[in-house]
Amino acid sequence: MMRALLVLLLATSASAAAPRTFRVDYFHTGNATEERFSIDKVVLEPLPWPGHPERAIDETNLGKYLFEVRDRTSNRLLFSRGFASIYGEWEITTEARSMHRTFHESLRFPAPERPVQVLLKKRDAQNAFREVWSLVVDPKGMFVDPSSPPSPGPLLKLLESGPPEQKVDLLILGDGYTEAERPKFEKDARRMVDILFTFSPFKERKADFNVWGLVPAAAQSGISRPSTGVHRRSPVGTTYDAFGSERYVLTFDNKAFRETAAFAPYEFVEILANGNTYGGGGIFGLYGTVAADSLWAPYVFVHEFGHHFAGLADEYYTSESVYVPAADRLEPWEKNVTALHAPEQLKWKHLVSQATPLPTPWDKAGYEKHATDVQHRRRQVRAQRKPESDMDALFLSQRDWEEKFLSTQKYSGRVGAFEGAMYEPRGYYRPQLDCVMFTRDRVPFCAVCQGAISEVIDLYAGPPKRAPRATP
Repeated sequence: MMRALLVLLLATSASAAAPRTFRVDYFHTGNATEERFSIDKVVLEPLPWPGHPERAIDETNLGKYLFEVRDRTSNRLLFSRGFASIYGEWEITTEARSMHRTFHESLRFPAPERPVQVLLKKRDAQNAFREVWSLVVDPKGMFVDPSSPPSPGPLLKLLESGPPEQKVDLLILGDGYTEAERPKFEKDARRMVDILFTFSPFKERKADFNVWGLVPAAAQSGISRPSTGVHRRSPVGTTYDAFGSERYVLTFDNKAFRETAAFAPYEFVEILANGNTYGGGGIFGLYGTVAADSLWAPYVFVHEFGHHFAGLADEYYTSESVYVPAADRLEPWEKNVTALHAPEQLKWKHLVSQATPLPTPWDKAGYEKHATDVQHRRRQVRAQRKPESDMDALFLSQRDWEEKFLSTQKYSGRVGAFEGAMYEPRGYYRPQLDCVMFTRDRVPFCAVCQGAISEVIDLYAGPPKRAPRATP
């Protein structure tokens, strides 16, 4: 009893001493060949920083971008995190070759005591991070805004495993739910959370997570879907048709998103959109999205959360893509895909048995023939404006065929290097034939994806790192 009370008192004391959450809002402008950054606002969010002070430095080597916070006087590294961004995706679209666009972005870190330098870095062609922008921030400066935005409503405790600074804090953020639909949001959120923790390694690490819920009241039910003429002023701004892709769901209103999320302790966010059309999205370190009422919501939630949480790449390659194919097959930073320039140096070689050839053969032509037919029928469903149930029926038949086809391949279930990934039929390889990141089959994350997810969990809630012992 006394031991439990002492742990509680220590946890409470640590929370009370935690610094506020500091946020740098900025504009990211450019096109396919150039980019610029400019400061918008520096904000003190309402809640304490939710992270553990001993887990401030990110050594996962994930993300297209990385930011560092350094003490201005000593240049000591105080905090770092890798991340991806909407701009980082948009710059490889066709549109970025012909026009400029501006996106609003944010960097969040524990409020410093003294002036700091914030450095933003981006990967070059050799995967090395190079500085692209920096600014000096004084936490006591007159333009630091400590005012609180309007509250989105009560914070729901969907899963509480311990103090925020000792856990991975996930926020389920509802968008497109009216005041009367708050109970629906809570039901939807709990359903998605239950599904997430049936997948390994989330299942085994459930005690390392807190899950919170927030849902600002919408004036109208649902979110925007411009391709059908539907526009909604939802509180978080979530919309279908991002980048012109009907199934891609994002919000481009970063300020609304950040000001709403600021009322929960969070490192990760899943936006639950009140809609029934198949759709979702996920950007590493920013957020994931899913249409809550789609038949495919359980799969989309988990798949997109893989992008957001661990920077996992899409392993599929037969669906239509808005991205311009890469001229060179550079080695991706994502841990579940490779260009396989040197099979003997494969980044997941430790999981490959000696009996598995690299590259690993499979009936790729047979798979692609069926996928091409599905894409043709999919376009017909949309062109003829058939009900969503017709699309669901097509996807169900596709899932059943793929599940049977892939499970009967010679190297099914083994780790290797199977060609076809990252929207490209040639030059990129995935670790296993099937995975949550490849098809809608009822399959788990592959071994490589599970390892990547576990590494991120450890960054926030793993066992503390021990300092190396001195040599006697």
